[in-house]
Amino acid sequence: MSLSIRNQLAGTVTSVTVGAAMATVKVRLSRGQEITAAITADAVTDLGVTVGSAVQVLVKATDVALATGPVENISIRNQITGTVAEVATGPAMAAVKVNVSGGVLTAAVTADAVEALRLSAGTSVVALIKSTEISLAIA
Repeated sequence: MSLSIRNQLAGTVTSVTVGAAMATVKVRLSRGQEITAAITADAVTDLGVTVGSAVQVLVKATDVALATGPVENISIRNQITGTVAEVATGPAMAAVKVNVSGGVLTAAVTADAVEALRLSAGTSVVALIKSTEISLAIA
C-alpha cells in the first residue's frame, strides 16, 4: 500500500495501555527517541499491537508544529528534537524537513512562521505532535 503521508518512521512498541475506548502506545524509534500514539482500543486489538511489535509511525506534515526549543507546560507529549535539513517556502506555506533520530519529519507551516522562527538549514528545532494525530501501521 502506498500512502500520501510523508512522515513514516520505523519503531518498536515499548508499552501499550488500553482503556475502555482509547489506548496509548509508546514507540521507541530506531535511534532511541520515544513517541506516544493515542489510538482506539479496537485498533490495538485489530492490528495485534503488543510490546515488541515493529510498527511504522505515520504523521501528516500538517500535524507537525515546530518550536526553536523545548516547550514546557503544554499537553503535547511528543517533543522530538532535530535539525532543519531543508526549507521550501512558497508565498503562503512552507515545507520544512527536519532530521530527527530515526529519520526525517516534514512539517507544513506558514511562510510567516519560517520567517518568525528564522528557520533555515542547520537550525535546531523541536517537532511537536499531539499523540492523537499519530497513526500506527504494523511493519
